[in-house]
This record gives sequence, structure tokens and C-alpha cells, in this order.
Amino acid sequence: MPQTPSQILTEEAAGLDPLAFFQQWYADAQTVGMVEPAAMALATATPTGLPAVRIVLLRSFDKRGFVFFTNYLSRKGEELDANPRAALAFYWAELERQVRIEGDIEKVSAEESDAYFHGRPIGHQLSALASPQSQVIADRDVLELRMAELVERFPHHKVPRPSHWGGYRLLPHTIEFWQGRESRLHDRLRFRKVSNGSWTRERLAP
Repeated sequence: MPQTPSQILTEEAAGLDPLAFFQQWYADAQTVGMVEPAAMALATATPTGLPAVRIVLLRSFDKRGFVFFTNYLSRKGEELDANPRAALAFYWAELERQVRIEGDIEKVSAEESDAYFHGRPIGHQLSALASPQSQVIADRDVLELRMAELVERFPHHKVPRPSHWGGYRLLPHTIEFWQGRESRLHDRLRFRKVSNGSWTRERLAP
């Protein structure tokens, strides 16, 4: 089936600002009925190079970078603290598109974490307190009992954000856009940040 112009990745379409182009592609993904267009694979590694990957949700992005929230004491939190570099990957099958992002990691401000935490549904707030994420527990009852205790403890939904829970921002230095094409002769454009803060763009063979 011939592809429409929106399915053809050209240098002209991508422009010179990868974050602006990402915003365009992300908006496209939100309009095609995907279950969770914000889902992204987050890859981390220990200082010795042992990798790990999992799916998290993109919660915001701007010129500074891409933000997600988690338990700082989880495995990914420990790895990001010890080795503050990470990679993200989005795959939007309905559009035959993939975006890969690599960069450095920083924690968002306490004010940003507070604002996001208190905007979450109450159950999500309580679960952040109830779950010792990534730790071994005896059984499901540990979580259920802890959750029941917290429901009684905070009947008016004034839940404080735990200090071990908050956001990270990935500061990108490389962003690659991949567009599927017929016969696997796909399109790939890679942006790399240079020393003056601008971006250089290059086409990669598929």
C-alpha cells in the first residue's frame, strides 16, 4: 500500500529541532487510538554495565527533556543514582514509528514532584506509600494490609509525598526517529546535540 506523505520521514519534515518534531509525532500517536502512547522503554545500567529495561510512562517533556516518576529506592532509582545515564524508546506500531532517546539523568525539583504527586488519583498516591518497590515481600497480603492501613490513616486524602518518590528528567543528547517503509527500506534520522547546544542532523541507513 502506498504511504501517505505523513508516513514518509524527510529532512524537510523533521526540521532542525528534534524536540519540536517529537512533539508532532507524539501528538500523532495520541490521535490514532493507541491504548497508551506515553508508554516508553527505559533502559538503565549499573556502573559495571549490567543493563535493565522496563516500561514507564512519559509524564511531560519540554526543551529541557523527558520526565517520568518513580520510587527513588527502586532498582531503576538505585541504578540512575549510581550511573545517571539512560535511554528511552517509544514504539507506535499503528504509525510504524519508533523514537530512541539517549541522555543524562537528573531529578526534577521537589516542587515538580509535589505538583505531580498531588494531581494523581488517591489510590495512586497511597500505593506510592504502600509499596516498597523492587523489594522482596512475603506475599500479596503485605501490600493489601499496608494499603488498608493507609486508607484509614488518610481518610481526607491529604497524603504527603514520600521523600523516596519523585521525578527524573532525561536530558537528551541523541534523538533518533525511525519510520517504517516497504521492503524494510526504512527511514532513520538521528539528531545529536553539539557543544553550543544546537543539534546536528544526519540520515542513517536502515
